[in-house]
Amino acid sequence: MAAKFQGVDFYQTDSLLSEEERAVRDTVREWVDEHLMPVIGDAYVAGTFPKQLIPGMAELGLFGANLPEEYGCAGLNNVAYGLIMQELERGDSGVRSFASVQGALVMYPIYTFGSDEQKKRWLPAMASGKVIGCFGLTEPDFGSNPAGMITVARETKDGWVLNGAKMWITNGSTAQVAIIWAKTGTLDDADSIRGFIVPTDAKGFSAKDQKGKLSLRASDTSELVLQDVPVPRDALLPKSGGLKSPLMCLTAARYGIAWGAVGAAMACYDEAVSYAKQRVMFGKPIGGFQLQQARLAEMLTEITKAQLLCVQLGRLKDDGKSTPQQVSLAKRNNVSMATDVAREARRLLGANGILAEYQAMRHLANLESVYTYEGTHDVHTLILGQEITGISAFS
Repeated sequence: MAAKFQGVDFYQTDSLLSEEERAVRDTVREWVDEHLMPVIGDAYVAGTFPKQLIPGMAELGLFGANLPEEYGCAGLNNVAYGLIMQELERGDSGVRSFASVQGALVMYPIYTFGSDEQKKRWLPAMASGKVIGCFGLTEPDFGSNPAGMITVARETKDGWVLNGAKMWITNGSTAQVAIIWAKTGTLDDADSIRGFIVPTDAKGFSAKDQKGKLSLRASDTSELVLQDVPVPRDALLPKSGGLKSPLMCLTAARYGIAWGAVGAAMACYDEAVSYAKQRVMFGKPIGGFQLQQARLAEMLTEITKAQLLCVQLGRLKDDGKSTPQQVSLAKRNNVSMATDVAREARRLLGANGILAEYQAMRHLANLESVYTYEGTHDVHTLILGQEITGISAFS
């Protein structure tokens, strides 16, 4: 059995954290070691999300952790929230995705765009893990261009009727409620996009799991189909309006992903260092060879840079000064970095690196999805390009 994770902190980033932030991180770190690590390898191979972990995650306050206590949430600052995402993804990207969707993509829009009644009804139930949610924005033909969505909501005398399909939806087959984004005007009117709270047991709503995944296997990923789904008038998130609303949700999720990717990289680096010290070849540990030392030095350097980036971004966010473009930079850099670290760790482990009892290959496969979702690497490149030049490459 591997030793418990001690952390990766070459530049003493811990000194930049408050006592509360470190305590939150350490609590989640211990939970991941004791409850997640023993089961995640088997869950990944089986292709199932370890649902038995949900009550423990709720008990620790991991769902919507940066939302106010009045709604049953932990009320933590954004750095502490980021550290939670880091530790969860140190375990597995799919588990972090579960918590990220629950908090940043379902609870956050209800909190930000919902009525007082909607907040009181849904947020405490979701914080306690009694209600699981999913976020329906991406469609089979509209991923990087959400403005092109063809899901529509038509107003009736009793409320709304929704028609459309959503694809690649985390928690889709597990959720009791979905945040569905739909156009209330014509298909060419992106300004008419509104959010709806849709119970998944509503008539005409169905979820089908995506089969054949080679990544994020320990995560439920579904296609949602809405066929004449009736919802009451108060299902509408009243403060939502236009493409800006779901993009705000994505920015909140991308922030957590930037931290989560660092956790995945830390896990791979820690495993690679341990293996390099113990694996003997040509009469000495492979960690004594220049090629492997170069790998480890590069991993540590890039992880350290990403850690500092996350802490500063978190401080900016807590001060209300962060921008979506800054979040794009962090998501783009940190996921790319973590993917490279996981790949080099897998190579250092040699043939053992492809086994489920080790972490590197699982993280590498997962990160290939994280590289694509919540805005692909290339889309974030163009977001930064537009910020730099003032010229959009999207049109």
